[in-house]
Amino acid sequence: METATAAANLSRIGLAGLAVMGQNLALNIAEKGFPISVYNRSSSKTDETLSRAASEGLAPPLTATYTPRDFVLSIQRPRSIIILVKAGSPVDQTIAALSEFMDPGDSIIDGGNEWYENTERRISEASARGLLYLGMGVSGGEDGARNGPSLMPGGSRDAYNNVEDIVRRVAAQVDDGPCVTYVGSGGSGNFVKMVHNGIEYGDMQLIAEAYDVLKTIGGLSNAELAETFNQWNSGELESFLVEITADIFKVKDELAEGDLVDKILDKTGMKGTGKWTVQQAAELSIAAPTIAAALDSRYLSGLKEEREAASSVFESVGVSGPKLGSVDKKRLVDDVRQALYASKICSYAQGMNLLRAKSNEKGWNLDLGELARIWKGGCIIRAAFLGRIKNAYDRDGALASLLVDNEFAKEMGARQAAWRRVVGAAVASGIGCPAMSASLAYFDTYRRARLPANLVQAQRDLFGAHTYERVDRSGSFHTEWTKLARKGGRVGAFN
Repeated sequence: METATAAANLSRIGLAGLAVMGQNLALNIAEKGFPISVYNRSSSKTDETLSRAASEGLAPPLTATYTPRDFVLSIQRPRSIIILVKAGSPVDQTIAALSEFMDPGDSIIDGGNEWYENTERRISEASARGLLYLGMGVSGGEDGARNGPSLMPGGSRDAYNNVEDIVRRVAAQVDDGPCVTYVGSGGSGNFVKMVHNGIEYGDMQLIAEAYDVLKTIGGLSNAELAETFNQWNSGELESFLVEITADIFKVKDELAEGDLVDKILDKTGMKGTGKWTVQQAAELSIAAPTIAAALDSRYLSGLKEEREAASSVFESVGVSGPKLGSVDKKRLVDDVRQALYASKICSYAQGMNLLRAKSNEKGWNLDLGELARIWKGGCIIRAAFLGRIKNAYDRDGALASLLVDNEFAKEMGARQAAWRRVVGAAVASGIGCPAMSASLAYFDTYRRARLPANLVQAQRDLFGAHTYERVDRSGSFHTEWTKLARKGGRVGAFN
């Protein structure tokens, strides 16, 4: 049995996995005054973390351990242990190594980008051993982990209660509180982080397309682009991604002449969360064309050699590159600003619709306004207009879409002319802007009371007898379309 003195010397929380994110989150926790034990399978990472903590004056609240047993037993009960290792089997391996020494009532908190169904499986497995489990999305990258991330914990409410005082202190702080909330039961925390990343895909692609239009059609230099994005960041587009984009255009190449951004190979990497988001949208029958277009753009970017070959093929048959003409730079910059803002609203609307659909399916009772609030700071998609998204859901928790919130609807209407000019100019110039075009098509399709889907349904009934509904009477109908059309008789139907 622990003595009072021994218990007083134990750490308040533990963290296993000391790669970039784990190390920085551990230092963040220690800096906030919470005694923390750290462990990594390779002891060099543990030593590195301890050395860094000492150099930052954080050594007293941070304890290095070198075996799973010593790590677990160095934490006060009920123990709370954060795991930050690569998703998949490494998580299961880490849990197996640590849980051998854990007691009923202890908590495991997975802070990685994990598939939500894996989290739900682990919740069940942990429960069978008397352990509590949280899947906690962590956003903000290295800087966020160190100085204040956005945290999205879901799973055991008791596990969250055990660390609520810690996570509220280490999370990013905004005007209406810390950027953390108990998301919901099951794998909700991981699912919310996944959709956050899907929105991030859309946001980044939209910014890249804005850059392409301004550079290729408008002829803006990198210096002008830096100034443009700086100005945008002081207005409605204020966000982390716009801010860092301005910085990118300012960096000179240290290895050669010119700007570094122009020397970067145009192939985009990914880790899978965007793909998961699009797959889930399809599973739930939620339209997410902006996010899907961003994912497709990453796939196409990976075909660098094919694209170079295709460029030569089409040039040889008279299909040239982008056609540039004289443009009013000032007007183009303002049009692109408006198009980017309107497109971003569509991307966020799609993400929120996906969250609501999954919440309804799983009974998670997600608070979309609160999720927008905790994304206001710390995370990659943090942006000023997230506060306005929160307000929209506060006004109407059952809002069908952000697009029909009165305030956002007015803004979309006011920006649609500029939006169309930008997409039209890109199409006329031979510049693909898939995410911006998809956003505009989403807006135009969603706002139409009648679509050409009646013809698609007629086709389905003709070749597959799938039936159709009518606008003027109830019931399902099937028509012998080919027989009646070729007989020349009056088209009839039966139900």
